[in-house]
Amino acid sequence: MRRPRLIRLLPVLFPMIVACASAAPVGPLPPPTTAEPARIELTMAGDERPRALSVDQIDLWHGTAVADPYRWLEDGESAATKRFDQQQNRWFAKYLASVPARGAFEGRIAKLLERGSVSLPVLRKSKGKSLYFHQKREGAATQPSVYLREGFEGKDRQVLDGAALTADGTAAIDWWFPSPDGSKLAWGRSESGSEESVLHVRDVATGKDLEDVIPHTRHATVAWMPDGSAFYYTRYPAPGDVPAGEEKYGSKVFFHKLGAKPAADVLVFGNGRDKTDTPQVQLSPDGRWLLVSVHRGWDKTELFLADRKTPALLFAPLAGTGDAKAIYDARFVKDALCILTNSENPKFDLFAVKPEASLVRKNWSKIAGGDAKSTLTDFAPTKDGYALTYLEDAASRVELRDRGGKKVGDRALPTLGAAAIGGADDGSETFLSFASYATPPVVSRMEATTKQLPSGLRLFSRVGGEETGAEDIVVQRLFAKSKDGTAIPLFVVAKKAVLDGAPHSTILYGYGGFNVNQAPTYSPRVLSAVREGAVWATAILRGGGEFGEEWHRAGMLDKKQNVFDDYYAAAEALIAAKITDSSHLAAMGGSNGGLLVATAITQRPELFRAGASLVPLTDMLRYPQFRIAKLWVPEYGTAEDPKQFPYLYAYSPYHNVKSATRYPAMLFTTAESDSRVDPMHARKMAARLQSVQTDNSRGIFLRVESKAGHGAGKPTTKVAAEYADELSFLFHETALAGW
Repeated sequence: MRRPRLIRLLPVLFPMIVACASAAPVGPLPPPTTAEPARIELTMAGDERPRALSVDQIDLWHGTAVADPYRWLEDGESAATKRFDQQQNRWFAKYLASVPARGAFEGRIAKLLERGSVSLPVLRKSKGKSLYFHQKREGAATQPSVYLREGFEGKDRQVLDGAALTADGTAAIDWWFPSPDGSKLAWGRSESGSEESVLHVRDVATGKDLEDVIPHTRHATVAWMPDGSAFYYTRYPAPGDVPAGEEKYGSKVFFHKLGAKPAADVLVFGNGRDKTDTPQVQLSPDGRWLLVSVHRGWDKTELFLADRKTPALLFAPLAGTGDAKAIYDARFVKDALCILTNSENPKFDLFAVKPEASLVRKNWSKIAGGDAKSTLTDFAPTKDGYALTYLEDAASRVELRDRGGKKVGDRALPTLGAAAIGGADDGSETFLSFASYATPPVVSRMEATTKQLPSGLRLFSRVGGEETGAEDIVVQRLFAKSKDGTAIPLFVVAKKAVLDGAPHSTILYGYGGFNVNQAPTYSPRVLSAVREGAVWATAILRGGGEFGEEWHRAGMLDKKQNVFDDYYAAAEALIAAKITDSSHLAAMGGSNGGLLVATAITQRPELFRAGASLVPLTDMLRYPQFRIAKLWVPEYGTAEDPKQFPYLYAYSPYHNVKSATRYPAMLFTTAESDSRVDPMHARKMAARLQSVQTDNSRGIFLRVESKAGHGAGKPTTKVAAEYADELSFLFHETALAGW
């Protein structure tokens, strides 16, 4: 597997802010005792519109009194909250029943999902034969599976059947790491989209799992010993070993011998570290060098290297251990250690060094770097050097260099899209995956003899399903000007006939955070919308990594308002280009993007006709208290800090809902097993908006899914239903023809 990288009748009114004369700042007050959650009931209007009862909860944050009338919805296990969820789901189902086109639409999405997916291969060698491990989903399979191809011309053999883990397809393969000889596969399994992985070890020849079972291995990395007898891995503490609630943090590195009990595994790295540190582990091919990369937020990495030849396993700081913030992505390549970092260049540089000389920075040899036009995003070894991927105005380009760093040429790509590269650590084979908005990924073996994207040497191609209709779809890259003059790229996807100068139903998608890139890649959700006649637009917002670390930092912490301003600029650019208008424009985003949408409709409600805020954050004052959210404090900040409270409070969507306001029609989604963003965010935001919405023709809805999480591991049956619900709502509200 590739290395890990780095969401009405007599409405109850409530006070938004109450003046407070307290001289000394204090933390939040305890929950009120005046309301008993077990007795809270939903109030029902004549049209069966659910209304959540508010309570007089007031918190004092650094001298500012803040209302939190739906605090009771934070308790997802209470009977009152469960009744609330049920009522909300019934009401949204009633709404969807009034949209006749929705049923057939789900079937069309299901057929499109049958085109499947495929990953870049992970190469291993055994007895002179190349082994290609890859993950693939084909046809009607509800989950991807892991396959093995022995030899380039061999046939795929299923090693791990993801669709057969459970009858309803809700268990998933989270990650997998083959041993050096390909005889074993360490893999993680989780249930209902929770991502709470349990590590198993599969015998590749027999297809059976060994007795080794290790729980608490969420987002684990595994580094096998050269002989496959043992491995290093990361795991979280067990409940009871740490104070309640702390088991979501404190990942450490352990050493496991096959056949041993996990309780006997030796702790290798992590004692004394901050509980929010996230380590990842790698081992050099010869087994000598053990590398631990520690992620501290989304803009700082620390590297530690240990020589296993020495009597004691001592980790020396390799990079990133000072106060300065920088990202380091290090990997063993051939006999060298390659390091991709923004420590000296916000657009990233690639260095190579012998592991034994790597502790001295002057020994690092520069291979390549980003520049004013391009951000260096990834690398892979080739037979004679390196293949590199860059983002240029948020679209991919591929470059080839020799071992000394001299540019050999560019690998031409067919259109605006997203490229990924990988292959054997020794560079004997290199693979390229390319996709665009209209075309699914194709994984090809790269050949040094051509500068063109290979067409006849595909190891994997599409695996079934109906055609995308790519020949009828156009992709345009526009630029908007944000409030401070920053240029914001904007990808617009539509049928050729739709871009006729008239306002059309348009979905504006955004994310803008955590250094995450939004390159123009394939999405069944995008394609489903466009094939129905809608326009899809993706805004490239600050907070992402498309233009390097400066772009990221310009959209985090106290600069977060830049992200929202960029989004409004993108919306206004679409309107100015006569692609849409405010009565046909919908906002859409998930997770951090769900926060974006929830903020956008509270700050600029007049700009959008509808919105879909998927698995969002909405309460930016209390968010660190739930799930794994302490990990996000370096990105957002915390209201516990009196210097950070003002800017969080200024945009926190839940706290900026205003009475007597005409809001867009809204759909909030969440899932019971979401282990990242607590469902309380979507519940509280939906309840508060429902209590103040002045336009009864613009409903505020909440969709709560069972046996699902933040999105990972969701079976295609649920994906098709989810996309159909979300898009049907947006199409209907923005008056798409036929909806």
